[in-house]
Amino acid sequence: MTPQGGTEIQHRLLEHYVDENLLKHFQICTSIPDKIPLDNNKINILWQKNSYDQPNIAPWFKDKANHSKYDWYIFNSHWNYEKFRYMFDVPTHKCHVIKNGVNNFPVRTEFKEGNRVRMLFHVTPWRGLNVLLGAMSLLKDCNVEVDVFSSCKIYGEDFANQNESAYEPLYEQARKLENVNYIGYKEHSFIQKFMYRYHMFAYPSIWEETSCNSALEAMASGLYCIVTNYGALYETCSEFPIYVTYDKNYKNLSLAFAHAIREAVDMMHEPEIHKHLIMQQEFVKKFYSWEKKKLEWTSFLQGVLSAKK
Repeated sequence: MTPQGGTEIQHRLLEHYVDENLLKHFQICTSIPDKIPLDNNKINILWQKNSYDQPNIAPWFKDKANHSKYDWYIFNSHWNYEKFRYMFDVPTHKCHVIKNGVNNFPVRTEFKEGNRVRMLFHVTPWRGLNVLLGAMSLLKDCNVEVDVFSSCKIYGEDFANQNESAYEPLYEQARKLENVNYIGYKEHSFIQKFMYRYHMFAYPSIWEETSCNSALEAMASGLYCIVTNYGALYETCSEFPIYVTYDKNYKNLSLAFAHAIREAVDMMHEPEIHKHLIMQQEFVKKFYSWEKKKLEWTSFLQGVLSAKK
């Protein structure tokens, strides 16, 4: 099973959209320093998507002797760049921000009043599934249900074998709730194909996202998003979601998130919400489409290559 996390998906999209004759001049390592060997015959780039506090990253960056190893550091958000600048004093003259992109923009259909609201949760379990289930247990009288695509298998079979059992009690809790459909792992392409069938994306994140592909995908598909204002989510999603203030007391966070879901369900049929979500799709297409990212990457790489020559 090949890992299909956000890092892997973005790297495949980069290779698909950007000219291979340009890419061949660069050795691009994603997130974990020294994951692939440096190439002295190429320009070495560390494409940093992981958070500053990850145990396989922080020690490397704390040693400033390592900073000269890469020619450039690309960050997937300004939030992430600022964290690395503040925590590790990374060489700012070698840093650049290019945000993640999406390439799926289905036509959004207007929600009809009285229909049951279908929500989507398609992120890993440790990022807030416990909070979401707590919220759903408070919404048994609300005309809403959530499909949960959550599993450790997204990071490959070895990772799943080592970690999946720790979240089985959470999956079992999901299975017992009548307004929750626990589905587990599905390939990214499957979720992308059927995302247009959902109305809302529920993500009570308790994990400091450095960007959040799942949120971008949901926004691009015209889903009304309910997320916490934690990590880089407020940068990625701009003014379009309903934001729930992060609270380290997860019981309180579940209560607040349940209130936000109920509020969104009550508004889903309003014409203004439909207009809002059409505008949201247009925003994501303008700033986050891979056609736009292709231009950003091409411009940056050509500039770096020209400067080196």
